[in-house]
Amino acid sequence: MDWLQALILGIIQGLTEYLPVSSSGHLAIGSYLFGLQDSDNLMFTVLVHVATVLSTFVILWSEIDWILKGLFKFKMNDETKYFINILISMIPVGIVGVFFKDYVEEVFGSGLLIVGIMLLVTAALLTFSYYAKPRIKQNISWKDALIIGVAQACAVMPGLSRSGSTIATGLLLGNKKESLAQFSFLMVIPPILGEALLDVMKMTKGEDVFGSISTLPLVVGFLAAFISGCIACKWMISIVKRGKLIYFGIYCAIVGVVTIICSLI
Repeated sequence: MDWLQALILGIIQGLTEYLPVSSSGHLAIGSYLFGLQDSDNLMFTVLVHVATVLSTFVILWSEIDWILKGLFKFKMNDETKYFINILISMIPVGIVGVFFKDYVEEVFGSGLLIVGIMLLVTAALLTFSYYAKPRIKQNISWKDALIIGVAQACAVMPGLSRSGSTIATGLLLGNKKESLAQFSFLMVIPPILGEALLDVMKMTKGEDVFGSISTLPLVVGFLAAFISGCIACKWMISIVKRGKLIYFGIYCAIVGVVTIICSLI
């Protein structure tokens, strides 16, 4: 991977992590077009995901600060309840990470067909959430947080959008648009940082997690993902409030069909 490829893939990651079109799917497509090896792709993917987590901190710092201040009051207030919901949402993806990590990594290297299929699933979820008219709830309950967490765990599949799955699931459950994007972006912080920690542990054990990729592409990709992530995060919150997810559903359907066709040729 050279620096220009890293720049393009970093921008793709930063934009598609928050837009409901699957960052993993687009990274897989981009890596396929560039002819990159899986050993390069895995480490690069982890790094640019960490970059987008940092962009979440920047854009949603006021909400994170609100949660932290409430936690240190050491009482059951709104902030503590919100934090508990985030912890509950982490349970499903934690189970997947502990027990099915090797299977997930195997799926990521299985080609574009699965990516195209999962993009179609993303399109279906976004379409259903657009036309569904559930009874609106005032707050995200712990039960809803768990169900949204299951959606996040399923979205480890390449091509199945994490933000699309979690936001669409929340909308189908009747949660308010104003709170869903924020919750969706905050709940992904611990799992991604946990994945980064596991890779650091691999490095301390002397395992080669960098593959053949050099430092410059990693730095360029990281910065590109961070800057584009800041832009996309703020934009996506506005889009969810306006309820315009159907257009992303159409986009995912088109890209999914094209990807499936290309994988079969």
